[in-house]
Amino acid sequence: MEKSPTSNVKGIFRRFSLFSKDDGHITKKQSLWSLKSSLSEDKDKKDIAEKFEFEAKEIPLTPCSVLQIKDYIQTDMLKEAYLNLLSLRLELRLEQSSLGERECHSNLDNKKKDLDLLYDALMDKMSAIVRNSSGLPSCNKELLVYVSCIILEEEKKQGEPGAMEGWREAWKEAVLNGVRDTLKNVPLDSREQNASWLAVHLGLLGKAVVEDLERVKTELLSSYPADFNVLETYVSCHHEAVGEHLKRLLLNVTELKDYYALLDFIIHRYPSDLREQQRALIMEEDLNKIKTSYCHCQKEDFKLSLEKCILLETEVWKKKKSPERTEDGFLTSKIHVDICQLIAGYYGNLQKIDENLGKSVVSSCLEELNPFFTRFEKEFSQQIVSLLNSDLLDYCLWVEYHITYINSFSSLKENLQSYKDSCSAQVEKEVDGLTQRLRQCLMDHFKSEVKPYMDGMMTKKWLKSDADFNEVVSRIETYSGLCKSMRAPSAQMFVDDVHYYVAKEYVSQLMKKKYSCKKNKNEDAAIKIKKQWNELRKLFVEMGSSLKWLYPLGNYLSDIIGMEIEKNIKDLLNPLVTDYPDISKKHLLAVLSFRDNGFSLEKNSVINRFTVLKRDAGNTSHQYSFFTDIE
Repeated sequence: MEKSPTSNVKGIFRRFSLFSKDDGHITKKQSLWSLKSSLSEDKDKKDIAEKFEFEAKEIPLTPCSVLQIKDYIQTDMLKEAYLNLLSLRLELRLEQSSLGERECHSNLDNKKKDLDLLYDALMDKMSAIVRNSSGLPSCNKELLVYVSCIILEEEKKQGEPGAMEGWREAWKEAVLNGVRDTLKNVPLDSREQNASWLAVHLGLLGKAVVEDLERVKTELLSSYPADFNVLETYVSCHHEAVGEHLKRLLLNVTELKDYYALLDFIIHRYPSDLREQQRALIMEEDLNKIKTSYCHCQKEDFKLSLEKCILLETEVWKKKKSPERTEDGFLTSKIHVDICQLIAGYYGNLQKIDENLGKSVVSSCLEELNPFFTRFEKEFSQQIVSLLNSDLLDYCLWVEYHITYINSFSSLKENLQSYKDSCSAQVEKEVDGLTQRLRQCLMDHFKSEVKPYMDGMMTKKWLKSDADFNEVVSRIETYSGLCKSMRAPSAQMFVDDVHYYVAKEYVSQLMKKKYSCKKNKNEDAAIKIKKQWNELRKLFVEMGSSLKWLYPLGNYLSDIIGMEIEKNIKDLLNPLVTDYPDISKKHLLAVLSFRDNGFSLEKNSVINRFTVLKRDAGNTSHQYSFFTDIE
């Protein structure tokens, strides 16, 4: 059966045990000639035997001088140096043995010091050879064979007087230093030379690690016996050296893309076979610091991007550009699209590296939306306020801008639902608050437009003219058209707000005692109220108001006002109190006063009936409230 190169080398180590004890005396165990002969006789070891090329001579009976041995070491003649060191060690022990335990000789002390210094020099030289064997396209593998032979031979002598320890540890340290040297030679541009300096360097670093370990497998394994665990040692040393290298690189990392490149390398691109077999490249504490720094940088980057979004929208306002529309006719801007794309990009980039980090980054960025909404709203209000003092087209543009951002931020909230785990309730609250304030701003201006015309109703002038009412209708119709470009649910809320306000203001005019019908004018007023109320009803039905419970009220009130016989009004009270239980005696008196402010017993009869109905109803709660809002 053919033997492997590794087993051949192992045989060399077994035959390179040059000394043993025999009856208490140190003797030479095997000559170098017999070592060479045994190698030559084994045909399977021919290639290794040719590396050694030992001369046929035994260990020198008399070692050469210290200077000569030192020269052998310095010139990489490990065989000659080691054989003479063994001879020198044997000579020293024989001399010590002949002197006895109590005798002392200064010459022996000097010789021992020389021997120790030469062994130190040999260990240093062997470490240098091992260190230099890393990262080189080729090396003197025969020297590595001698290194491993010497290490094994010295390990056999552990425990003997004067034996030097730490050979295997020195070899491992030399391997590690060699790997460190290899990594130092990986090209590293400065940030000024290359904006992608770190990503490029880490790519080259990973390539260098893989190539170096491939070279170890193909070129260095045959120089060592199996128990050296060469490949495992080199893998471990690469792992340690790369970790050290990354910590040094981290000192110069300040930008987001560089933190990303570092995390990508550590978690994703570092060779998987190395990552799975070893401990973490860097301590978890350091990795968490990188992640925290990444989150901070990403948040600052997101903040700057949000500021750019505001600047882009500011250009739209300054140039009075009309908002864009979606295919289904809704007003919209790109602001929510840009924000969502930013967040999706952050999460997508990190998901393949570390999903939890992706969630942390998204959560961190979403927190930055809270102050962004405040900054946006302030800038928006300041920039477009001038549109209100201009012509009708500018005013319509002012309204369209509000609807645009109501739609955009409502869409933003919908998109944020996909990050429910990372999105705090505060963010959703802030979005809702902003869209509600934008709607309220529209509502306030609608109120300011219709209020003067509402105040002109329920008067003698109103009874003769529909001018004020027509102005109210005109403005409702204008806002109705604009609301068609507003998305649900904001559109529904706005329509309901308009409906409630118009109904409340219309009824409120009856309560202000501005006018009292005389000479049967109550019938004309009742007819007008019913007609106008039904016209408003038709408008709000078309607009899609959900406040259907308001529709009967105008008819109830007009019936009371138009009743010819006052005492019969009490028969009309039951549905009014049932459907609008928050109506008070004060409210009913105001309606009766509008009908006729004169005193009559019949009016007292109506009030008494109302009191009974309210008492019988008790404190029954009702789903809706209306009269409570009317003073």
